[in-house]
Amino acid sequence: MTHTTPPPLPTLIPETAPFSPEQRTWLNGFLAGLLSLDTGVNPLTAAESAALVPAVGAPPEARGPFNDGDDGQAPWHDPATPLTERMQLAESRPLRRRMMAAMGQQDCGQCGYNCEDYANAIFLKNEERLNLCVPGGKETARMLKMLYAEFGAIPAAAKPANAQLARASVPAIDKAPAPIPAHAAPAATAVSAPSRNHPAEVAFLSRTRLNKTGSSKETWHIELDLANSGITYSVGDSLGIVPSNHPALVDAVIAAIGAPPDFPIADRSLREVLSDGSSLGVAPDMLFELISYITGGERRQKAKELARGADPDGDAATLDVLAALQKFPGIRPDPEAFVESLDPLQPRLYSIACSPKIDARRVALTVDAVRYTLGDRRRLGVASTFLAERIAPGAKLKAYIQNAQGFALPCDSSVPIIMIGPGTGIAPFRAFLHERRAAKAPGKNWLFFGHQRRDCDFFYEDELAGMNAAGFLTHLSLAWSRDGARKFYVQDRMREAGRDLWSWIAEGAHIYVCGAIAMGKDTERALLDIIAEHGARSLEQAGVFLAALKKSGRYQTDVY
Repeated sequence: MTHTTPPPLPTLIPETAPFSPEQRTWLNGFLAGLLSLDTGVNPLTAAESAALVPAVGAPPEARGPFNDGDDGQAPWHDPATPLTERMQLAESRPLRRRMMAAMGQQDCGQCGYNCEDYANAIFLKNEERLNLCVPGGKETARMLKMLYAEFGAIPAAAKPANAQLARASVPAIDKAPAPIPAHAAPAATAVSAPSRNHPAEVAFLSRTRLNKTGSSKETWHIELDLANSGITYSVGDSLGIVPSNHPALVDAVIAAIGAPPDFPIADRSLREVLSDGSSLGVAPDMLFELISYITGGERRQKAKELARGADPDGDAATLDVLAALQKFPGIRPDPEAFVESLDPLQPRLYSIACSPKIDARRVALTVDAVRYTLGDRRRLGVASTFLAERIAPGAKLKAYIQNAQGFALPCDSSVPIIMIGPGTGIAPFRAFLHERRAAKAPGKNWLFFGHQRRDCDFFYEDELAGMNAAGFLTHLSLAWSRDGARKFYVQDRMREAGRDLWSWIAEGAHIYVCGAIAMGKDTERALLDIIAEHGARSLEQAGVFLAALKKSGRYQTDVY
C-alpha cells in the first residue's frame, strides 16, 4: 500500500493576529476542518459558520470555537433533573446548547465525550451517531433526532418493500460503529495512549466477594494487571471495560431471528458482531421501525407505536432486544439490517478503587453484579457479570482510562477531605485514602459509608477499621439501612454529625460524593440543611454558599 504525506494545513490566521502560536495552530486546523477546504464544501450555513468563528481581537474568553451569544452557563447540567425540565431550561439557547441539555448530564465518558463535547461534535457534524449516550438512553436519542432535524438533514423515512430496503432506510446517524473485535490489530497510526477508540489489552487477575453470607447483594473486588498495556491513571479516574454479551443471550437472539450464526457481516460472523459489537439491552426505536417494515396488520401498527415512544401494551420498559423479538415472533429480518438497527455495545466505566502510588501496574474495581428476574427470564448486567463470572483469571480483555471530570484530590495535601460514598460509591475513596496515606498527606480524612447490613455489607472493613484505629482516617461514620427498625442512610448520619461537619467545611474541607443519583440529591439536601443550621444562614443563603463550593471545586460529585 502506498502512503502519501498529507498536504500541510493552509494558514488562515495571519501572523499578526493576537494569538499565541498554539492558539494559531489550533484555529488554523479548526477553520480548515470547518470550511472543508480539501473538498471546497462548507457543511454549515454561512450564519452558523459566522457564529462559530471567533472575532480577531476579541477578549480571550470569547476566543473558543463558539461565539453564538451563549453565556456558557448550564443550569440543566444536573443528572437528577428530568429531560422535560432540562429542555425547558435550555429552550431559548442555541441549538448546540439544547443538544447538550438532551444528554444524560453525567459527563461519564461512555460515549467518548463529556456531555457538552458530545453535543458540540454533533452540532459541528463531526459525530453522526445520536445514540451513544448510555445514561440518557432512548429519551436522549429521540430528543437529539428532533433537534438534529433543525438542520433539515434527516429525510422522511420511506416504507421499504422488503428487508433489504429496510436496511437501506436506516439513517446513517443510527448505525452502530464498527465493533471492536477481540483480535483487532493495532491501528497503523501511533496512538499516544490507550483510549476508548483504541483500548489496550489487560489481564484479568482475580475477583474477591466483598459481601459476607446473608447479603442480598453480590459485590466483587476485581483486580487487573496493566503491565505492558501503556495505561496510566490517577485517583478519581475510571476504567473503561470493553465487555462482551453473554453467549447464551447471543444464541437466543440469533435463534429468534432464524439466522445462521456464521452469516457474514463485513469480515465477521453474525455471532461475533452480536457478541462484542451490538447492544442487546434496551430495544432501540430503530429495531421497532425495522420490525414495522417486515410485519403487517395490527403488529405493524404496534411496532410503529413502540418506535415513536408509545407503550401500547404497557411493557415497553421491559423490552430488551430478545424480548422485543419474542413480542413479534416469527419475523425474519435480514441479519445485516437487524445488526444495523441495534445500538452499539458501549464500554462500561468503573471508578478505580486503588492508587498508582501503591502499585501502578495493577488496578482495582468495586463491582456490583447485576442479576434480576423479569417475567420468566433471568436478566444479567453485561459488564458486571462478565467480570463477576465469565472471564477467567489470566484471560485478556480490552480497557482504557476515562480521566476524571472534576473529581480529584486537592492540590494541597494538608486540606481536609470529606468523602460520602455508600455501596460501590466507596471505590474512589478507597483510592483517595491509599493515595494520601502513601504520600503521607497531613490533611484530615472523614469517610461516610453505608449499605444494608453491617455484618455482611461492610466493604473493606479491615482496611478502613485499621486506618481509623491508626488515626489516619480521622472519622469513619457508618450507616446501615436494614439493621434497625427504620431505614438509616448516610445523609441521616451526616445530619447527626452536622455541627462537626460544618466545622470541617468552615476550615476549608473539600467534599466528595460518589454513588447513585438519588443518593447524591439526598446528600446535597442534607448539606444544605447543615449549612443553614450550623452556618447561621437561610436556606437561600445556604444554596448560594453550596453553589460557591461547587464553583471553587470544593464540592465534587461522581453520580450515576
